[in-house]
Amino acid sequence: MATITAPPAALQPREHARPGRALRSPPRAWSGRRRCCQVIRATASSRGQLESTALGASAGGEEGDVIRRLQNGPDVRGVALEGEKGRAVDLTPLAVEVIGESFGEWLRDQRREREGEDGEQLRVSVGRDPRLSGSRLSAVLFAGLAKAGCAVFDMGLATTPACFMSTILPRFSYDASIMMTASHLPYTRNGLKFFTKRGGLSSVEVEGICDRAARKYVARKMGLGGGGLGMPPVVMRVDLMSAYAQHLRDIIKERVAHPTHYDTPLEGFKVIVNAGNGCGGFFAWDVLEKLGADTTGSLHLEPDGMFPNHMPNPEDAMAMSLTRGAVLARGANLGVVFDTDVDRSGVVDDAGAAINGDRLIALISAIVLAEHPGTTVVTDARAGDGLTRFIEARGGRHCLYRVGYRNVIDKGAQLNADGVETHVMMETTGHGALRENHFLDDGAYMVVKIIIEMVRMRLAGLAGLEGGVGGLIRDLEEPAESVLLRMDIVGEPKSAKQRGVEAVEAFKTYIEEGKLSGWVLDDCGDCSVDEGCLVDNNDHPIDVDAYMYRAKFYDESQRPLGWVHIRQSVHNPNIALNLQSCVPGGCRSMAVDLFERFLLTSGVNEFVDTSEVQKFVK
Repeated sequence: MATITAPPAALQPREHARPGRALRSPPRAWSGRRRCCQVIRATASSRGQLESTALGASAGGEEGDVIRRLQNGPDVRGVALEGEKGRAVDLTPLAVEVIGESFGEWLRDQRREREGEDGEQLRVSVGRDPRLSGSRLSAVLFAGLAKAGCAVFDMGLATTPACFMSTILPRFSYDASIMMTASHLPYTRNGLKFFTKRGGLSSVEVEGICDRAARKYVARKMGLGGGGLGMPPVVMRVDLMSAYAQHLRDIIKERVAHPTHYDTPLEGFKVIVNAGNGCGGFFAWDVLEKLGADTTGSLHLEPDGMFPNHMPNPEDAMAMSLTRGAVLARGANLGVVFDTDVDRSGVVDDAGAAINGDRLIALISAIVLAEHPGTTVVTDARAGDGLTRFIEARGGRHCLYRVGYRNVIDKGAQLNADGVETHVMMETTGHGALRENHFLDDGAYMVVKIIIEMVRMRLAGLAGLEGGVGGLIRDLEEPAESVLLRMDIVGEPKSAKQRGVEAVEAFKTYIEEGKLSGWVLDDCGDCSVDEGCLVDNNDHPIDVDAYMYRAKFYDESQRPLGWVHIRQSVHNPNIALNLQSCVPGGCRSMAVDLFERFLLTSGVNEFVDTSEVQKFVK
């Protein structure tokens, strides 16, 4: 693989064609690379015809399913290194190469449909987190993209939001981007997230790419097609993260507009950053410190693909506890916790209170509702009833939707398209997107939003508010109990998805047929629940990438105890049960009823391991 390092200024975006105006010739520095890739495009086309002709229907076999099972909703994820008990390596170099090549071909097909011709060479950027498998798999990803005729730009260590922004920032403006990451999952895993200028791909689009890749995979295993390029792909090295960090700094400076020190609006603030040895360390040294903040005492900023201290995850109890300790020890104004690829975040206020889950949604909602009164907030259906009341008390509307960050974001985009003003889309896991930020789930941008509010509060004389920014959510009502249980699906991995659907649908059927007295399904059009939800009467409802339902439970005295959300996991072969109750002991009461009257009687326990539920109810 030939690598060329070039400053961003040397990589100006091509000029878009306008009616009656031809595209200007590319810069001379591109000429050799473009000739190389033109040859690659021709060989890729002939190879694809060979694979398609030779395989026919055989691509639907078990070999092809190896690739299809790597799809996890809108992402691709798999085991890249040995070390997981009971899990073989399935995200192999060949798998990554054919998926990258298929993504490149899909991009070309999409442009041909829009413009009627291939146009100029597609430009695709690639970033990765610090996982040990990243370097090796990046090399084959570059090769796959080059085989599809794409020019490849290597961003090196990057964040997922920065990958998308590489398609937007004017010095780059790539056609598409891929981030290699498995988020908060163990170091043995890895994966791919895909972006175009319009945002992340949908589950259906990724499914189509994986189907195409499955045919290539089977063909390569059979020795058909897959000939070499004849020369290594040319890969341009670019420094995207510096430009992305400057983008965040500029936002803070412009929106704070500090009256005495515009360029260093964070002077006098102490902020703790816990990057968990993922990609988030840049936020401390390249954003906060350059704006004047003191980040002394920050945790695990250096990237380490083994994640030796704790998993980078704002939901992780150890991550939040360590950050809380550092905030209190330093007397910091704020603590920040990022996940591995920085598309999720959580914070700790100056009183040491952890702000994640419903609390983080409430905080962002309070800030945004002050800017956009009456806006709708979309969350997943695991959000509590207290959050609904919090949003409505501030004049907002709460739309509860399917679990899955792309589901929540796409729902918000759909509502806006239908004329329903929707500025906030957040999942309880920490994925959060704002309309003002391209509907992008960007953990760093969410923290930027909070930091701007923190500075404004001090300038307005509200710095003494208990908990700092945490004081904005002091009236949030939280459930008495909240429990997550998982049930592994036993048997062949290839059957796990269908088995998961069967179990979730059986729960719905049991309630509808009256076999579970006391349980009432929450169902409203295309949404998961009814309270606070806008009826989805869109002519083109969003595709379902995983099956899930939420149901309320009433005891014998018709007293509401809480609700259960059952869903087929898109990341692992299991079923997740979220239980939330407004009374102590309510979660156990619901779990007992669910276990005895559904899991043991419906036959679901024959292919689902219910031991975690059984342990909880005893």
